[in-house]
Amino acid sequence: MMRRTTPPYKSPASDPFSSTHISLSLSLSLSLVQGKQVESVLLGLLSAMDIEAVAQEGRSRPLAQGLSWLVTCLMKCRDKVVDLGKSIKKLGQDDPRRVIHSLKVGLALTLVSLIYYVRPFYDSYGIAGMWAVLTVTVVFEFTVGATLSKGLNRGFATFSAGALGVGAQHLACLFGEEGEPIVLGVLVFLLAGAATFTRFFPRIKARYDYGILIFILTFSMVTVSGYRVEKLLELAHQRLSTIIIGGATCIILSIFLCPVWAGEDLHKLIVQHLEKLAIFMEGFGSEYFQSANEDKAVISTGEKIFLLGYKSILTSKNMEESLANFARWEPGHGRFRFRHPYKQYLKIGALIRQCAYRIEALNGYLNSDLQAPPAFKKRIQEPCMKITSESSKALTMLASAIKLMTDPSLASLHLHNSKIAVDNLKILLKTTSLEDTELLSVVPAATVASILIQVVQWVEEIYEAVNELSHLAKFKSAVKPKVSPEIPQAQLLLHRGIVKPVADIGGNKDDVVVIVLDDKIPENESNSRAHNPDQPL
Repeated sequence: MMRRTTPPYKSPASDPFSSTHISLSLSLSLSLVQGKQVESVLLGLLSAMDIEAVAQEGRSRPLAQGLSWLVTCLMKCRDKVVDLGKSIKKLGQDDPRRVIHSLKVGLALTLVSLIYYVRPFYDSYGIAGMWAVLTVTVVFEFTVGATLSKGLNRGFATFSAGALGVGAQHLACLFGEEGEPIVLGVLVFLLAGAATFTRFFPRIKARYDYGILIFILTFSMVTVSGYRVEKLLELAHQRLSTIIIGGATCIILSIFLCPVWAGEDLHKLIVQHLEKLAIFMEGFGSEYFQSANEDKAVISTGEKIFLLGYKSILTSKNMEESLANFARWEPGHGRFRFRHPYKQYLKIGALIRQCAYRIEALNGYLNSDLQAPPAFKKRIQEPCMKITSESSKALTMLASAIKLMTDPSLASLHLHNSKIAVDNLKILLKTTSLEDTELLSVVPAATVASILIQVVQWVEEIYEAVNELSHLAKFKSAVKPKVSPEIPQAQLLLHRGIVKPVADIGGNKDDVVVIVLDDKIPENESNSRAHNPDQPL
């Protein structure tokens, strides 16, 4: 008998083929598909928003860059305007005469422009009145001497060239219409070539170069234009008159309205150069020998601005020559006579530059890597310091003598002391033993000592040149000291009174104390001693 078996029970969820399972799978798949669609939709929206933001940013970026560039340009323009204002202010503060000169030029141009503005003047001169404006523009210079130089050169050159041009025109007319241009061409060639050649002479070029240039220009214009112009004399008269009016306006305003004299500028420039040399010599000794002292730190030369003031002297030759050339044209003014010896200033300036070249060499040894042994530097320190100190005082006295236009004999005392220090330095260098020292190690200090000796020689040359200037310019005699210059400065501080013997306490009895007294008794003390003979000396 067969047993009937019953199949096991399966839940709908466990059966993959059941309707319930199928429905659940379909719903789940549908939800997954819908989720992906939502996600894709969201991603699409986000990407669209990003694209739009990027597009907006791309559109706004050129605008932002343009605004940034505009702001940067405005800031740069503002900075340049501020810098320009500062430079203009500094230029005016450095020399207020520049502002006054600019106002004088504007006033002169306004005055000569009246030839065009006022009807009677215009009827007389016509278009030739423009030559007055051109003359003021070209002739008016900063100093009186430069204005006189250009004004007189232009006036005489115009007059002489105009006269020769009219004469050449009349001479050429004698050769007929065919020969006239040939003669005029030959005359222009000869005179222009000869005048141009004279510009190569140094003395003529220095003082009359502008006049020769105007001569060539005027002669060529009058000669060439006269071939086609009928009223040549009237044209030459109008141009010469307007040029004289313009030149006279410049000269009058330059002399009588806040004048700037080239002679005084040259005078002050030489004084400043001597003072710069004195400042360097005064500070060089302490700066160079401070490295030999252990308690002093070496300071960079760049921090010592006063030690670099002499550098402007090295390139001052052209300025001195220009001022001296213009000063010769100036009339007598103040302490400067008409024939003031400005040429002597050039000689002094040349000697000052030679001294400045030696100082330039000394400056190279300040804080140099090549330094002598401290022991050797200490050995020569005292005479070198004496040389720098006395040379500085001599240069200062010379600068004061030129500035006040007094006799420079007071500087002879310091010059004499510096020469004594030079002799002591030479003796010291000859007697110094170098047994324990290498020869190459003392070369820098020995070179400095040698240059200092040369500086004293140039200071002596400067003293002689200044002394010659005082005689030529007739400087006032200086007030000489009552005490003889041969007496050292330390003895000037001696106090007059009772001299008592020095007690020898524990000392050597062979020591002798020598006291030097001035045997000259002032008049007031001699009178009082006459009434009181017991008064001690």
